[in-house]
Amino acid sequence: MTAIRNPRDFWAGAIYLALAIVAIWIGRNYEQGTAARMGPGYFPTALGSLLAVFGVVSIGRAFIRPGAPIAPFAWRPLLLVLGATVLFGFLLQRVGVLIALPCLIVVGALASRNSRLNVASIAAMIGLVAGCVLIFVKALGVPMPLLGSWFGG
Repeated sequence: MTAIRNPRDFWAGAIYLALAIVAIWIGRNYEQGTAARMGPGYFPTALGSLLAVFGVVSIGRAFIRPGAPIAPFAWRPLLLVLGATVLFGFLLQRVGVLIALPCLIVVGALASRNSRLNVASIAAMIGLVAGCVLIFVKALGVPMPLLGSWFGG
């Protein structure tokens, strides 16, 4: 048996293949329809099939092309990004999007060693919050409170 020459490609392909199997499995009980008239199962099945092809190709490349070994797993950034997302979900109804979104941005930025809290990053954060409020709350009508229940909103 040939040894794996590129562990990154191998494990990326394995993850793609696992996600593809889950997507196809989810779509199996729904009506498929046709390309012209898609049913609810068409998209997960089509996307899962495409992802499976990428997974098989990536696994195949792992035996052909050499590559670097997998680096140690970065737990701190993973936990900070997941924590920021959970914090946003927890805070959104309680404090509103005007406070929850900056919390998400600041905690998520802590995952990077390159992030700095300076005038430029604060201005970018204010612009991002304003843009999200204008696009999602005002233009699209997504039901997110500007100020949450903790502030009487």
